[in-house]
Amino acid sequence: MVNNRENPDIILLVTTCLIVLLGFIIFTSVSMARMAEITESFEELNLGYFLFRQFVLGVLPGLLIGFLLYKAKLEHIKKWAPVALVINLIVVTMVFIPGLGQTIRGATRWLSIGGISFQPSEFLKLTFIIYLASWLSNRTVKDDNRLFSETLLAFGAVCVLISGLILLQRDLSTLIVIMASGFMMYFTYRTPLSHILLLIIGGVAGLASFIALFPYRLERVKDLLGSITDPEGVSYQAQQALLAIGSGGLFGLGFGVGHQKYGFLPFAMSDSIFAAYAEEAGFIGSLLLILLFLIFAWRGVKIAKRNKDSFFSLMAVGISFWIFFQAFVHIGSMVGILPVTGIPLPFVSHGRAHFIAELAAVGILLNISKS
Repeated sequence: MVNNRENPDIILLVTTCLIVLLGFIIFTSVSMARMAEITESFEELNLGYFLFRQFVLGVLPGLLIGFLLYKAKLEHIKKWAPVALVINLIVVTMVFIPGLGQTIRGATRWLSIGGISFQPSEFLKLTFIIYLASWLSNRTVKDDNRLFSETLLAFGAVCVLISGLILLQRDLSTLIVIMASGFMMYFTYRTPLSHILLLIIGGVAGLASFIALFPYRLERVKDLLGSITDPEGVSYQAQQALLAIGSGGLFGLGFGVGHQKYGFLPFAMSDSIFAAYAEEAGFIGSLLLILLFLIFAWRGVKIAKRNKDSFFSLMAVGISFWIFFQAFVHIGSMVGILPVTGIPLPFVSHGRAHFIAELAAVGILLNISKS
């Protein structure tokens, strides 16, 4: 396809930069508190430790890969989509190899190579979206029976394979994001209503089964519904998050002034970083961050709607929905409308793999925007 536009979507680019900037500011503040916990002395603080690892091992590689994907021919990305997914699935299975896999808090999700650990399932969010866009855009079947067997059943088989691998890692929140993104793409691709209903029924039944199989997940749901209250146990993180958000008031306590990040708010650098941000930025700052994610989703949808190529359009839908939905799940769990999860806030939370995957996805989205 010949490019009709020379420049990428500037609003999307600026929005992403602003989210990353806000994330860098709050990450600096929270990492200072984390380092204080480790050293137990402000005189021994090495603030650059976490910032260096996050920037050099996360942001910089993400920017480089994102730029390469922005400059790449989208047809080449489509061609190599199946290969990328297969390689990613192989790497995901490597976490179960003794000596390579790393188990933290009972979950085996991390791969440790050369002293650097990362979560390969984070890349699966992007490779699955690219593969699904490539696969769906190549479907030319119109007969209802063949559409069911060659499209719905094939889609279901891939979802079952991915679900099995992710659930073995005990990472339900990542699986929900991956499957929700896939369902959204499938829904937007001229899908019969019967297929949508079957997917919804199957998805809800599967989610309910997975929650019921693991008591701690069921306890989080009960805590959300108010059936149980355990301030020292399952309710602790949710209550500390609400306390941090409430303490921020309208304008926040100010950068570096938040209190909950000092040992009270669990996983303040990752799982609870929005609560730490809200305490220091207040309602106004929190609203600004949420608005930026809404703008990101709006630009993604706009890019998808104006592109006539189904592969490009489906990728734009998948990427923009993934980023927005993940932000919604993270923020929703902090404000008490969803169960607490371990999902990172895009472009903000500590973690290298998710940063690289998200910036790479933005590179693709910007590439599509000038197509």
